[in-house]
Amino acid sequence: MKKVTIEKAAMSLPVRPLAMLMSLALSACAVGPNFHRPATALPEHYARQATPDDTAAPDAANAAFWQSFNDPELNRLIEQALAANNDLRAAMAHVDSANALLRQDKLDLLPTVTASAQGGRNRLSDDQSFGFIPRTYDTYSGGINASWELDLFGRVRRGIEAQRAETASSADDLAALQVSVVGQLASTYVDLRGQQERLRVARENSANQRETLRLVEARLVAGYNTDLDTARARAQLETTSSHVPALEALVAVDEHRLAVLTGKAPESLIAQLDTPAPLPALPSSIDPGTPANLLRRRPDVAAAEERLHAASARVGVATADLFPRVSFSGLLGTYAFSHDALFQNRSENDFALLGIDWSFLDIGRVRARLAASRADAAGLLASYQQTVLLALEDTENALVRYQRGRYENDRLQHAAQDATHAAELAKMQYEAGTIGLYELLDAQRQMLMAQDACADSHTRSGTAAVALYQALAGGWPVVGSNAGTQRSAPSMNRIVTPRIGAK
Repeated sequence: MKKVTIEKAAMSLPVRPLAMLMSLALSACAVGPNFHRPATALPEHYARQATPDDTAAPDAANAAFWQSFNDPELNRLIEQALAANNDLRAAMAHVDSANALLRQDKLDLLPTVTASAQGGRNRLSDDQSFGFIPRTYDTYSGGINASWELDLFGRVRRGIEAQRAETASSADDLAALQVSVVGQLASTYVDLRGQQERLRVARENSANQRETLRLVEARLVAGYNTDLDTARARAQLETTSSHVPALEALVAVDEHRLAVLTGKAPESLIAQLDTPAPLPALPSSIDPGTPANLLRRRPDVAAAEERLHAASARVGVATADLFPRVSFSGLLGTYAFSHDALFQNRSENDFALLGIDWSFLDIGRVRARLAASRADAAGLLASYQQTVLLALEDTENALVRYQRGRYENDRLQHAAQDATHAAELAKMQYEAGTIGLYELLDAQRQMLMAQDACADSHTRSGTAAVALYQALAGGWPVVGSNAGTQRSAPSMNRIVTPRIGAK
């Protein structure tokens, strides 16, 4: 047996030595590394940050970023999602579980006290009684047991530190999931309104081309057109009309997604969202802040940091196994062969025990566990650094898509206006006989393409704005970013505070 256990029992321990042991346990240091946030070299600003001329009155990436879209329907949907989304509810349950485990680990700092009582009848065989003692007798016992590990080297405290960090990472995961859910919902809502706008454009162009077909057919009857003209006009109408079912399907898919994100059945929001509404108003510009502020806001970065903190604390737990584990236990009870004799002076039963458990003969396994915990910490450090890089990449990509999307949308708006005006002029000139049918159909085709491209670009600009807010961690409030900040439990009917588990 490799593990050596040394125990010293006595009927009682003097009060003064016991008090000294308690004082020593409370003032002892904790072995293992103390966690410090990893230093990260960050640029002063984003590579794709807008120039000063483009950032007049920028909109900050605040917690409730969706309110800047000024869309009451979007606001209601997001509030419903924050309250009822099933993924968020599952993450909340995980946070509650982590908090419960943290409370359990904190109790390891205190003595464990249990109470027990027994009563029974024993019957011995003749051989066991040797014919001298009664074969049948009763026994009764009761007592209070106490045990306490004196945390001289910080094994218990490091374990609590690790669980506190794990609890904090669970809260940050919940906040990151909230950012994701809010971003998905806002992007889907913007896409829904954009597809409805494209559907309106397709239907209006279909109606306009149907009117053109009637005009062509009337001119055919009058002898001004040929069957070729009629076939061309009908082919263009059918092509435009074919876009309608595909766009209707996209609208339905977005409605189903929004319903599920808000915790409802897919068909539950059809009546509410089928009525078209304008695309949400997009902010003229968004202030991304600085990369340093980004890392303080992003919950995925905070979660990676807390996991690294937990791994660092577990190195301390493994290091403490190199040292003796000292525990104190005691019993105060009573034992008698008759229930009437319980709690009498002659039935008292008590003991106190100081135990030392030291695995110095099993040092190979201890060092292996210590090496494994250090490797885990090194791996989580790399994961943290990768999370920081991915956060910066995500923001840089979102910035460039948002800025270029705004420029594209401005150009396409002008193009749609010009194409619409050109189609109106072409129709008047065709009716006047100054141009042929081919020129009219081409102008109408150009108008449809320009209007559809404008609606699609506006939709993509909206989703790019949402993606930028999401990259900047819009969707949760910045409360205290320092490690170990006191955290309050999140509520599902408000924006989650991503810090949980008080010291």
